[in-house]
Amino acid sequence: MTGAAQFLAAAGAVLTLGVGWAAGRWHARRGERLTGTDLGTPVERATFHTLHTASLAAPPLRAGLTEESARRAARRLRSLLGTEALCLTDREAVLAWDGPGADHHGPAVMARVAVLLESGRSQSLRTGCRRPDCPLKWAVFTPLTGEDGVLGALVAYGSRESAVLVRAATEVARWVSVQLELSELDRSRTRLMEAEIRALRAQISPHFIFNSLAAIASFVRTDPERARELLLEFAEFTRYSFRRHGDFTTLADELRSVQQYLALAGARFGDRLKVTLQVAPEVLPVALPFLCLQPLVENAVKHGLEDSTEECRITITARDAGPDAVITVEDNGVGMDPALLRRILAGERGGSASGIGLPNVDERIRQVYGDAYGPVMETGVGAGMKVTVRIPKYRAGVHSPPPQQPPRRP
Repeated sequence: MTGAAQFLAAAGAVLTLGVGWAAGRWHARRGERLTGTDLGTPVERATFHTLHTASLAAPPLRAGLTEESARRAARRLRSLLGTEALCLTDREAVLAWDGPGADHHGPAVMARVAVLLESGRSQSLRTGCRRPDCPLKWAVFTPLTGEDGVLGALVAYGSRESAVLVRAATEVARWVSVQLELSELDRSRTRLMEAEIRALRAQISPHFIFNSLAAIASFVRTDPERARELLLEFAEFTRYSFRRHGDFTTLADELRSVQQYLALAGARFGDRLKVTLQVAPEVLPVALPFLCLQPLVENAVKHGLEDSTEECRITITARDAGPDAVITVEDNGVGMDPALLRRILAGERGGSASGIGLPNVDERIRQVYGDAYGPVMETGVGAGMKVTVRIPKYRAGVHSPPPQQPPRRP
């Protein structure tokens, strides 16, 4: 999570605690009593109830301000405020209404929201309802804001004028706004990851595909059966690399793609490429960012074979380390100056496999898991390179897509 997201989350927690304290005091004054097990004082029980209600309202709001998310959150927010009715709007229409009065108060809401959108300030006013059986006599209009300004409004209805309702509605609207801003950050992160994956795909396209097809063509006359097998490996590799869904995959799928890549590289370089693969079965289901191993292996092939005339030995290991899976890609190639590697990771040099792939993988892993999980790269001139990646076995929000059956080989 970025610093901005952490700040917003902390602000949301403070606001929630403030609302919880106010609700707790209100319930305590009413003298609520529970029977049976001692669950604390009335204030403590009310505070817990408020925090629990807020936690249930947060997930729908993290999807953004839509009709579905508003509908799922409105009932929780109304319970949080203890109002007779509550509605959520965007800039154009009422998205959700919870409680009575929608039939005759609903049509007038957007006229008041238009004033709020222009001023950006909360309003508290009489509804002017003349129905004797309608409890909605007072309304508080509060703005819901995001990076682009006012996104909509939270409207809380009460039976009488209340300064407490005004303050509580304002705080809840601020808390809702924090959740909406966090949803915007989530979407921005998703768009960034998609852009970085597109950059990797662009890297794969120009040189690897050409070299692979050229290597396959060389076997068409001399060894047609091997050419056929390599074409199938090439088809499955490109199918996986250019898939259209999912930011994450499993280690098993990523390693399968790496093996296909190495089979195609072996067709080009022959006996000069030696690969050792050691994988603990228990880490195969671990979810990790899509296309985060192939660039590391491609970098090993480049510096072990393309930049050298010697035999290249590549060792790929994946082992169980308690809560983490530890993946290592090591080669005996030409290596590089550590200072040059630092410049590459900082984005000061690009255009090659290492210039695109390594920083891309480093950035995406840090975005998903935090700086503590950044890849560790050890290298030196003439000393090869070793890249170690530590992946948590479980992280909230990191889920691989449902497995797909590979195409049947003819």
